[in-house]
Amino acid sequence: MSPPTFPSVTGRPLVLGHRGASAEAPENTLAAFRRAMELGADGFELDVWRCGSGEAVVIHDGDAERTGRSRLRVGRTPLSRLRELDVGRWRGEQFQGERIPSLPQVLDAFPSAVVNVEMKSGQVPDLGLAREVARTLRQHRAEPRVVVSSFSAALLAAFRALAPDVAAGYLVAPGTLWQARAAAAIRLLRPAAIHPARQLVTPARLEAWRRAGLHVLVWTVDDPAEVERLAALGVAAVVSNVPGAAREAVRRATGI
Repeated sequence: MSPPTFPSVTGRPLVLGHRGASAEAPENTLAAFRRAMELGADGFELDVWRCGSGEAVVIHDGDAERTGRSRLRVGRTPLSRLRELDVGRWRGEQFQGERIPSLPQVLDAFPSAVVNVEMKSGQVPDLGLAREVARTLRQHRAEPRVVVSSFSAALLAAFRALAPDVAAGYLVAPGTLWQARAAAAIRLLRPAAIHPARQLVTPARLEAWRRAGLHVLVWTVDDPAEVERLAALGVAAVVSNVPGAAREAVRRATGI
């Protein structure tokens, strides 16, 4: 079996909006994803949990308190109830009425966008989420334009078994023993990509990851000078809260 194809453009890194254009619009909403595309992004990153009725829903936290002013737990609440929440008004009256989208809804609304789907996990990984994401991507024929990532090695392993033809990326954050954990995950999971936090990316580490056959997607990069540095180093993608500024920085660094 051939390895999964990592979405790419020729000659420059992809630019993906972090939860959409979340510096300008309420995160993980259709408004934020739409704005990212308007600003010239190639696509966006989003977060998914499995809700109480089984669907993959797009929200960062395990509850809706921060963005929806509700203590409803995502994993215990059906999609119909979650869809009643207003997750836009907290960012301004102009966003009143934005709803929590489902993953199928986002894929259908933005058929040309590259999408980084981050599977979220509590202390006990919900392996049903991996099944639901794999099923959704297959049903919507979105596999070639999607990268699925997670901090949870268990979730990624479950997803890789279900969808070996979809690019998967292991997320890495600073912390104790991060290098050992990343090395073990790469060895065991054999992902297409590694997704390090920006402060972890040095020329030497980038070269080692690339020698290992990994695409490198870096998060979350809002400083244009840092975007230029990473683009010049040859990363595969950058994720930014300000995708318009990031796209301009990539253009300056690569001429594309």
